[in-house]
This record gives sequence, C-alpha cells and structure tokens, in this order.
Amino acid sequence: MAGSNFVDYVKIYCRSGNGGAGSVHFRREKYLPKGGPDGGDGGKGGDIVMMGNAQLWTLLHLRYTRHLRAEHGKPGGAQRSTGASGKDIIIEVPLGTIAKDPDTGVVLGEITENGQRVVLLEGGRGGLGNDHFKTSTNQTPRYAQPGEPGVESDIVFELKILADVGLVGFPNAGKSTLLSVVSAAKPEIADYPFTTLVPNLGIVAYRDHLSFVMADIPGIIEGAHKGKGLGIRFLRHIERNAVLLFMVPADSDDIKKEYEILLNELKEYNPELLDKQRLLAITKSDLLDDELQEEIEKELPEVPYVFISSITGKGLTELKDMLWKALNE
Repeated sequence: MAGSNFVDYVKIYCRSGNGGAGSVHFRREKYLPKGGPDGGDGGKGGDIVMMGNAQLWTLLHLRYTRHLRAEHGKPGGAQRSTGASGKDIIIEVPLGTIAKDPDTGVVLGEITENGQRVVLLEGGRGGLGNDHFKTSTNQTPRYAQPGEPGVESDIVFELKILADVGLVGFPNAGKSTLLSVVSAAKPEIADYPFTTLVPNLGIVAYRDHLSFVMADIPGIIEGAHKGKGLGIRFLRHIERNAVLLFMVPADSDDIKKEYEILLNELKEYNPELLDKQRLLAITKSDLLDDELQEEIEKELPEVPYVFISSITGKGLTELKDMLWKALNE
C-alpha cells in the first residue's frame, strides 16, 4: 500500500435525481374522440448508493471526485405509461467505510460486507398523472403532480480499516518490523519517528493453515487525541480492530507508564476502545538477560504480556498463540 496511494477520507457533494412529472393526457382515438384521462406517472429520480467492494483497499479512486449527480426521472406519458426511473449513482467503497454528514457528524451508513448497499440519498418520487385525479364530478382533470425534488448534501466518506489485530505503540516501538516478520507485508522501516505514514495490513499465518489480519497503525504520541503528531487521522482505524496489541520497547524508561499513556490516548479519543481485548508485547527483548527480564516483569501492568524480539524470533510463536486465543474468546 504505497503512502501516496492510501486515501481514507474524501468529501463529495452528492445530489439525487428529481422525480419525473406526471402527465396530463386524454385518450384520443378515431372512434373515441373524448376518452378519459390516461396520463401516466413520472419516473422516480436516481438514488445515491454506497456499495461495498472487497477488491478495494482505499478511497483513492474517489480522490478527485467532487460532484456526483444522479439522473432525473422521466415524465409520464400517454396510455398510463410510467416515465423511466433515473439511473442511480453507485459509489463503490472498501469494506470498513462509513458515510456521514460533515456538519452534524451523523452516520448515514457503513459498509462491512462485499456487495452490501446503503442508500445515502433517495431520489424524488415521480408525480402522479391526471388519471389518478378523475372523480365522478371531475372526469377530465387537467392537472397532474410534479415530481418530488431530489436531495443534495455534502457527504464525507471515511475508511476505518478492518483487521483482527491492531498494533498500538509510540513511533519506533517495532510495529512495522513485527508485521514484516510475521506476515508478507513490506512496510517501510527506519530508525526515525513516523516512518509509517499509512496503516499497513498483513495476513499472519497460524497453525493448521489458519490466519488472521494484523494492522500496523501509524505511531501515536501523547496528545494524539488532540491532533498532535499524526493526530486523530489514524486513531479511527483502531476502532474496527478486535484485539489491540500494545507494543512497548524493552529499553523504555518506564514500560508501565508508556502503556498507560497509550491507553489514555485511546480513552480520550473513544472510551469504547477500552472494552476491546488488550495484550502487551515488550519488543526488542533480545537486549535483556534473564535477570533484567524478571525485574521488568515485576513492574508490568496487569494485562497478558509476552517478551518478543522480531530480530531473533524470540516469543513470536507465543505471541501468535496469545493473539489467536484472544481472537477466539
């Protein structure tokens, strides 16, 4: 997933189609010069529809889309013929996308399955033709309904990636290195903060041909929920993860404090994130001897933990077992 090609937020002006007008028409035939009303109904305006596509990973294809307008319904015709409905606009999005009103923040719909459809803006109904308005006292109505107007609105499309395990940690905690070792993903890795500028997904192979999806979320810093660092731009991706794996390096000054800072950032962003299953991995543990590891264990927070090293492979099998167990509880 190239950095420049990962787009997880777009805003588009959308407008559904107007309904077609009903027809004012009277039946006229050679031997029936004064037939009754037979004006048909107008067609329905096109909808704005969001649809899930499992082949898409980002909103890149919508990056330069600014306006989307559905087709208007056609007017009704003679002999009670209904006008054609306007063509819908289908917006294909990756799984995990939500659509919301940018002003109120109200969620209009979310996509979690391939082929799932959500109507965001309904097209206007077609107007009734004059055939509907005949009565015993008015057998030649000369009016019909106009079509209903469509709806227009700005809509924000926001992608929250779907993954089983989300990696949570400060920059340089070893998240990208772990993902590159346990999966076929090839995230950029370097010894400076914010190497990862987009979420990376990797499929982790497990025993008996099983697997689960792991997401490397760009590094959080203290104050991220207020927009510091990479800010809340990527915190939303954690919302869709089933299990959160907190990663703190073994050479950290205070592992417990670092864990609590990370936990607080999630709490400030969305308190519901604290309901998710949490595990702790102490990375770069190849730097530790047995005595130092025992000292660190005494100060760790009360959460299932494992010491790992992506370089030597230490603890990786145990980590996978812990993650699989957590995912299936």
